[in-house]
Amino acid sequence: MRGPTPGTDDDFVRFGLSGTPGTDDFWAAVRTPAFIPVDGGWAALFLWCGSGASLGFESWSDPVALRRWGDTDCWYAEVRMPARLRVSYQFLSGDEAYADPFNPVGAGGDRSVAATPDAPDQPHWPALGADAVLPLPRARIRWASERLGGRRTVRVHPVGGGGPLVLLLDGDDWLYLHPAMTAFESAVASGEMPPVTLVFLPAKDRETEFACRSELWEAVRDELLPLVAESGVPATPDRLVVAGQSLGGLSALHAALEFPELVSRVACQSASLWWSADATDPADPLAGPVGGTLAERLRRRPDLSGLRIAFDVGEHETRILPHCALVEELTEQAGATVRVSRSASGHDRAGWRHALLRDVAWALA
Repeated sequence: MRGPTPGTDDDFVRFGLSGTPGTDDFWAAVRTPAFIPVDGGWAALFLWCGSGASLGFESWSDPVALRRWGDTDCWYAEVRMPARLRVSYQFLSGDEAYADPFNPVGAGGDRSVAATPDAPDQPHWPALGADAVLPLPRARIRWASERLGGRRTVRVHPVGGGGPLVLLLDGDDWLYLHPAMTAFESAVASGEMPPVTLVFLPAKDRETEFACRSELWEAVRDELLPLVAESGVPATPDRLVVAGQSLGGLSALHAALEFPELVSRVACQSASLWWSADATDPADPLAGPVGGTLAERLRRRPDLSGLRIAFDVGEHETRILPHCALVEELTEQAGATVRVSRSASGHDRAGWRHALLRDVAWALA
């Protein structure tokens, strides 16, 4: 994935940087990543100040080793990126991971977000640095689930006075890595969606809880939603939207199939629709039957006429696309109202952010 390696000061100048690499003046002016167009895509320059490190990307590329500029503290990598890509990344040095100190767009304390110049904007999502403290909902529910076991803290936040429940699976990611609370408030204030009540549901064991099993959704129905109703937070529980990504998206669609009286509106990003209970190759589960277990279930033609579901997949997720395309088609054939879109990303929460807001608004329309 790495392109040409800079060898002279002029090579940094190509990216709009000036000054001698490694000097104070140089570091004071650095903003990265810097992009130039190359062969229908982009070359991106990443810089690191300190000792040796590598560059790690979220589900898009293998790690890229940084090279040192002479005997300075300047380390760099020039990475080729396709058109339309938004990706999370971090610098890996020893046993530690760090956000990019020269990038103002963070995602939690140890990673940053890069977007090629042609990647669509993500309105409503503020550019917050890695050291930013994200706001947290004041209302929280201590949930000790008999069905799931263990205790977890579920945060609840009414936006615009509250309204339909929006259940965000992997809720801690949307609290501590990406500021969903702020983004939903902005979208509601702009009139792009009605007032909603956000429920941030954390996962304890994603691979178990988000597999195609019923325990999670029985617990949500019989334990969690009554607790939300008793919390005093304004909400309309009979209009529930479930939003899930990756394994969470798989679980959300499973819930719509098996618990239609509970889940009839879904926003589903990059769902793990390759998942199969009978996977024959654990080392490469995507190599199994196209559409996995849910495609098999959908071929029985359940009546999904009451379901409104938005599917979104990263356009760079080449291996997952066939699985998703088949399930999207079968879901529509079963009578559901379906919306299909592709985001400028790989398998990455940074690329799902705009689709989350847009598709929740569509599910409530």
